[in-house]
Amino acid sequence: MTPTEASARSLEICRLAPVIPVLTVEDAATAADLARALVAGGLPALEVTLRTPAALEAIREMAGVEGGVVGAGTLLTPKDVQAAVDAGARFGVSPGATDRLLDAAEEAGLPLLPGAVTPSEVMRLLERGYTTMKFFPAEASGGAPALKAFAGPLPRAVFCPTGGVSLKNVRDYLSLPNTVCVGGSWVAPADKVAATDWAGIETLAREAAALS
Repeated sequence: MTPTEASARSLEICRLAPVIPVLTVEDAATAADLARALVAGGLPALEVTLRTPAALEAIREMAGVEGGVVGAGTLLTPKDVQAAVDAGARFGVSPGATDRLLDAAEEAGLPLLPGAVTPSEVMRLLERGYTTMKFFPAEASGGAPALKAFAGPLPRAVFCPTGGVSLKNVRDYLSLPNTVCVGGSWVAPADKVAATDWAGIETLAREAAALS
């Protein structure tokens, strides 16, 4: 998969809904039900971060949920890329971008949403063929005003801002011409997951899917 093809596929996934749930799954036994609730609420693209021992098994469970498009987040190494592919991930997300990581994703045919937070990082990815990127950590890096400032000099780049995005500021990001969607964890709060409150999570997902 070429960088241009990978970035185009990432853009398609980002356009599925205004919010990609960023999920840190502690118990893979809850993964399928969690995915069903989010998909039913209108959020089909799901990012499972590789931050827990249960993450890869959670991806395997979610990969079988009808209507869902599960991806692996926090990809840092080529080994992470291969593990994600083996688990059934259909896209990947990284907090940054290195040549080794990009090479591995391209060789594995895994569409990657690489992270960038400075003009130089964005320009480097554009040179390689990536136009769809993750803006991370969004709030710590200047938030919506910083991302808005990218639009003029870097019009080819579009972003999925993640990191500190919440109901309080999500519309600030989604109103920007260079924001295609956001990544957020508020749609699957830990207390609702622990309580297996799938109806409550579906309601949060519906609210997020209606954002513009």
